[in-house]
Formats: sequence, structure tokens, C-alpha cells
Amino acid sequence: MSSRTTPVDHELVRAAAEVARTRCRGDDHTMAAAGRAPDGRIVTAVNAYHFTGGPCAELVLIGTAAAQGIYELSTIVAVGDRERGVVPPCGRCRQVLLDYFPEVRVVVGAGERVRAVPVTELLPETYVWADHQIDTP
Repeated sequence: MSSRTTPVDHELVRAAAEVARTRCRGDDHTMAAAGRAPDGRIVTAVNAYHFTGGPCAELVLIGTAAAQGIYELSTIVAVGDRERGVVPPCGRCRQVLLDYFPEVRVVVGAGERVRAVPVTELLPETYVWADHQIDTP
């Protein structure tokens, strides 16, 4: 997909997998996410499924990080329950991650193909929400 991959943060993947294994129970919580702050801290979260469209684990992670005073993430990963492994972000999460953290790396792929790529690689030719806030001369 990209020649701009970076080394995978395996500690982050393990953190998300542990949360998925121990905290995701039943249909309400089926995905876990972990993100790394630039200072090295790891924050985790789970999704909150609801038939009205509850938030994905990546979106819950953004709020959880902010509640802990973390406003930048360098890397993020989502992992499914029942040992499903790394799960790529949905389209909505890709856009939100780009808007909040345009430099974030996202862990994607499975098995030997797990890699970390810039979120911009997951949304080529994308709209950036902050574009509407740019002052024009």
C-alpha cells in the first residue's frame, strides 16, 4: 500500500489486544483501541455499540485521551475481540483521525503484513475538515 510504512508499535498492539480479550464482552463492546501519546503514554478504549450507531473504539479513544490530558497521538491501533487481531479503521474513523491527528500513524494489516502507515495513506485525495477554518487573504 505504501512505501512510507514505519516500524509497528507491537507494545501498542499488545495493549489493545489485552483490552479486547479482557474488557470486550458481548455485543456492546467488540473492539478495543490503543493509542500512544508523543510522551510514550498509552491510552486504551473500547467501542460502545448501539443500534443507533454508537461510537467506534477509535472515537472513544480520542475522548478518553483528552480526558487524560492527551491531545496528540502518534500511533493508533484497533483490535477485535475473540482474537480477531488488528482491524483497520472504518471510513468515519479514518476521517476523524485525519482531522484530529493529521500526523498519526495507523497500524493496519494482518499477520506478517501488519504495518504502521500515515493516516493520509488511508485517505488519499481527502477533504480536511479544518480547511473551512483557513483564513483566506
